[in-house]
Amino acid sequence: MRFFIPTILLQILMLCGGSLVLSAAYAVDEVVVQGLFKDTAVLQLDGRRRVLKRGQTSPEGVTLIRADSRSAILEINGKRKTYALGSKVHTRFTPPEKKVERIWPDDRGMYTAIGSINGLPVSFLIDTGAQSIAMNSSEARRLGVEFRYSGKRGSVTTASNVVPAFFVRLKSVRVGGIVLKNVQATVIDGPQPSQVLLGMSFLGRLKIEQEGAAMKLVQTQ
Repeated sequence: MRFFIPTILLQILMLCGGSLVLSAAYAVDEVVVQGLFKDTAVLQLDGRRRVLKRGQTSPEGVTLIRADSRSAILEINGKRKTYALGSKVHTRFTPPEKKVERIWPDDRGMYTAIGSINGLPVSFLIDTGAQSIAMNSSEARRLGVEFRYSGKRGSVTTASNVVPAFFVRLKSVRVGGIVLKNVQATVIDGPQPSQVLLGMSFLGRLKIEQEGAAMKLVQTQ
């Protein structure tokens, strides 16, 4: 059996289909406001220069509602917002990239990782019981940490004694692909700890998961 569609209905379907295609084509990722005048805006939309008068819509689907020399109201994706001269806006939301590092225990059951402090290489011992990154004074000097000048004097309690310490801020700490800025650290004035402890001033800013034997560190921002 064969079915026939009336000509007028076929034309309507074609028109609807065409409008759907056009609507789908209306999309812009980047908007730059390059010039503003009374009821006129000069825009750069995905690298293309457009001059819009009040009420006009660009081929990308951006509509100028109104404008003056200071700002323009644009309608993008059905939403109206005010944009100042020189504004550069990305209209599509990109979720933050997750950075993940997995650390496996050594033959003693300890978790160690190779990383860096202020761009210099460091071998870390993961210590979730330490409040902050901790290092001895010799290691701090190697890393260029000016603890005696920029650090805050204090003391810490070790397993056997109370020892002088300096509390500082590190410019950057890296473990694999995870990098954190402005991280609190403690410099102990003496030979201990023999290895830099990666404590909670770094780990507390990450999500820590156990994945089998591995410790999984996740940075979401």
